[in-house]
Amino acid sequence: MNKGELINKIVEKTNVSKKEADLVLTTILETIVDTVSSGEKVTLVGFGSFEARERKGRRGRNPRTGETIAIPPSRLPAFSVGKFFKNRVNE
Repeated sequence: MNKGELINKIVEKTNVSKKEADLVLTTILETIVDTVSSGEKVTLVGFGSFEARERKGRRGRNPRTGETIAIPPSRLPAFSVGKFFKNRVNE
């Protein structure tokens, strides 16, 4: 399912227009991205949590030249599934 299909599903299940559903979904996603980007965690009880996780720097290898390179530390977005969501998928 892509974003457009998700918007259509929201329209089917609620009494909002497609434009309003798009605005709400876009606002939710932007808020999650902005919050996680600022270092905070977003928890939706039963669904899951979004957070940024630190990745340590490490040594890597350039596959073309074989040269050893230093890969700097970075932050990556991560999602941890909630209990309700996990149980629902496993039914």
